[in-house]
Amino acid sequence: MRYVIIGGDAAGMSAAMQIKRESSQDDQIITLEKGDYYSYGQCGLPYVISGDVQSTDDVIAKPVEVFRQKHGIDARTRHEVTDVNADQQVVSGVNLDNDEPFELEYDKLLIATGVSPIKPDWDGIGLDGIHSMKTIPDTEKIITDIQAEEPENVTIVGGGFIGLEIAENMQEIGKHVRIIQAGQQLMNPLDYDMAKLLHDEAEQHGVELIFNEFVQRFEGNQRVEKVITDQGEYSTDQAIVNIGVKPNTDFLDPNVFDSNDQGAILVNEYMETNVNNVYAAGDCAVDYNRVKQQKDFVPLGTTANKQGMIAGMNIVGQAKAFQGIVGTSILQFFTLDVARTGLSEKEANSLGFNYDVSTIKTNAVAGYYDQQPLHLKLVYEQGSRKLLGGQAIGTYGADKRIDVLATALYHNMTTIELLDLDLAYAPPYNGVWDPIQQAAKKTL
Repeated sequence: MRYVIIGGDAAGMSAAMQIKRESSQDDQIITLEKGDYYSYGQCGLPYVISGDVQSTDDVIAKPVEVFRQKHGIDARTRHEVTDVNADQQVVSGVNLDNDEPFELEYDKLLIATGVSPIKPDWDGIGLDGIHSMKTIPDTEKIITDIQAEEPENVTIVGGGFIGLEIAENMQEIGKHVRIIQAGQQLMNPLDYDMAKLLHDEAEQHGVELIFNEFVQRFEGNQRVEKVITDQGEYSTDQAIVNIGVKPNTDFLDPNVFDSNDQGAILVNEYMETNVNNVYAAGDCAVDYNRVKQQKDFVPLGTTANKQGMIAGMNIVGQAKAFQGIVGTSILQFFTLDVARTGLSEKEANSLGFNYDVSTIKTNAVAGYYDQQPLHLKLVYEQGSRKLLGGQAIGTYGADKRIDVLATALYHNMTTIELLDLDLAYAPPYNGVWDPIQQAAKKTL
């Protein structure tokens, strides 16, 4: 058997290792990666800017040589796939080192090509000093630019996960940071009342926030000097544009491969596409959202690794279904831990749920032990009181609470059942009534 995997990061290499464990010595596992690096933690890259992570080398889980020499995987770098012929079961592309074309027949194929930052067609976006952050080379270009040009003012376009992490790390190395956001708040997955806590935190740390303005162009003489929006202009020495991502699926024939409106490949619970012998996993594929009970597109490294493992199992004939996501994520933003899972109030409303909310400000630990303020919001269905989602923001303990809520969502628990949970208590960690249970009491 010849197994071909397009993509050498989380999903692709999780699948490759799973296939390796179950395949015979005569089987071939070939992985095709467009870039130079395999299997690295992209979420750690913003922290290389400040030196909290010392080098981009530190985020590499396994160098490509380990996959080749230790695991016997034919792991190829700088191999860009440009076409998949599903009828002939052939993958074709270009070796970027020598511009030579290649073709590979496959018995089973996994597409795990991930996502790329959306690149808007604004005038001037090609000026020096304008970057995005997704890969190791992206990060190294930003750091080289900082070292060479010593920018004082950095403008970040986009106030999502990556934008906020970059903002914090830029501020840590002494830059004046500005965030321009097209909407009215940072972190769109949060409700506005919770996102307002992030706005206050940003301002306390000197981060300038510009809301409800749309970038139209950049200006400068070879290097960026100004950002022009629909309402004003702002001087800047460097700009980081991270306004979202899109699946790397342009090389697939849309008349052959089914995808959603965003270009993410449609798969079933076994990670199978609509094409025989072709699977997809990771950020380039859809997820099943257990709360929404529908297909979703939530590209996260945790999901990519799970989907890759499950795809690998199914590729070698070990039937295993992906159980779906509930939409859990967490972010550190200066002194705050910012976490969410399930549906926000906005999402519950847009999906037509008859819902209510319980919002509290409390202490994450025993009040007499320490002061660790925690803001917690539960979204739940009226009548049944079925939990729909939760958001937690505070200086301590948000991670613990959001994981409990994620587990509760997975098991379709109600807010009443949250009161029955036997949660750990000691003064340094909790009060006798956990904040989750305090919020749940308000739903009685």
